[in-house]
Amino acid sequence: MGLISAQNCGCASNLCCSQYGYCGTSAPYCGNGCQAGPCYAPQGNNGVRVADIVTDAFFYGIANQAPWGCPGRGFYTRSAFLQALGSYPRFGTVGSSDDSKREIAAFFAHVTHETGHMCSRVETGGSSRDYCDKSNTQYPCAPNKGYYGRGPLQLSWNYNYGSAGQSIGFDGLNNPEIVARDPVISFKTALWFWMRNCHDPITTGQGFGATIRAINGPLECNRANPSTVTARVNHYRNYCNQLRVDPGGNLWC
Repeated sequence: MGLISAQNCGCASNLCCSQYGYCGTSAPYCGNGCQAGPCYAPQGNNGVRVADIVTDAFFYGIANQAPWGCPGRGFYTRSAFLQALGSYPRFGTVGSSDDSKREIAAFFAHVTHETGHMCSRVETGGSSRDYCDKSNTQYPCAPNKGYYGRGPLQLSWNYNYGSAGQSIGFDGLNNPEIVARDPVISFKTALWFWMRNCHDPITTGQGFGATIRAINGPLECNRANPSTVTARVNHYRNYCNQLRVDPGGNLWC
């Protein structure tokens, strides 16, 4: 049984605040309804609990490679990832246990590449680029707002900010900056994008290459930028090796 403390939501950083306002460390506190702390998604139908795979050693083995002084150093935390994960219970819990490990390895391979081992919160030079699709009338760009890459998967474009914000519960069009300021929202945007675009390809055997195509296909695949594809594949292989799972086929795009 996990550690329990009195009813409140001022829990210590290593404790979860349950849906009823109690602090603790076991599933009733860190699982469904968890309000704060190192929350995690419930155990999947395949018996996998993502928090057992994304350990402190695995997560900070990536994040701690970011040099001191990086904007993302200390911003991207395992606690924030696990708390965000509570909103996406199918991540890493579909298929076999090896499928779960491959999905987790793939997600963090792209996070590593996009942020430089969780160094960047915001895309380098992004503020000088136009990520406003004026033809998208459902999510019109707000004046003086930039929709350049932010967060673990560098969420970009007004239609992604608008749709992600609508799904997660923040004003993506008028307050895109929150993705680089709130670590839980930041990870939620990455998981939101992943579940919409990458989850099915990696869990249905299409291979890691299909996730590259979903994230940055026109700019990298079909020999458009082979060096970045190689970098992503190398990260994926490395994390599969750490998790002791075969990376599978179709690694390239």
